[in-house]
Amino acid sequence: MNGRYVLGGFGLMCAAWGGWLLLQQPEPWRIAFWLGGAVVVHDGFVVPLVLAIGALAATAGLRLRGIPRGALIAAGSLTAIALPPLLRPEGVANPTVLPLDYLRNWLLAMTAIALFTLAHAGTRAVLRRVGRRA
Repeated sequence: MNGRYVLGGFGLMCAAWGGWLLLQQPEPWRIAFWLGGAVVVHDGFVVPLVLAIGALAATAGLRLRGIPRGALIAAGSLTAIALPPLLRPEGVANPTVLPLDYLRNWLLAMTAIALFTLAHAGTRAVLRRVGRRA
C-alpha cells in the first residue's frame, strides 16, 4: 500500500477523533469559533505576509533555501506561539499567571536563531572559499 494512503488514513482518523472530542465539550461552538478564527488569521494575515517577504527577498536577489528558510520558519512559528503572552494586558489581576519576562525571552530566542543562521552561512562561505583555493 502506498505510504500516502496510510498517512491520509491516519490523518482522517485523527480528525475524526478530534471532532469526537470537540463534541464532548460543554460548549463546542466556542472551540469551533476559535479554530475558525485561526484559519481566517492564517489565510488573511500570515500567508500574505509570508508571500510578501518571499517576493521582497526574490526582488532583492536573495535565495532563501535550506537553513535561512528553516530559520524564518522557526522564527515565525516561535512568534506565533509567543504572541498571546507578548500581547497580554499589563495590569493582570493575578501576576503569577504569566510571571516571566516573555518579551526578553522571545528576543533572546530570535537572536539565537539569527546568530546560528549567520554562523552557518559564514561557515559555509569560508568552506567554499577554502575549497576553491585547494
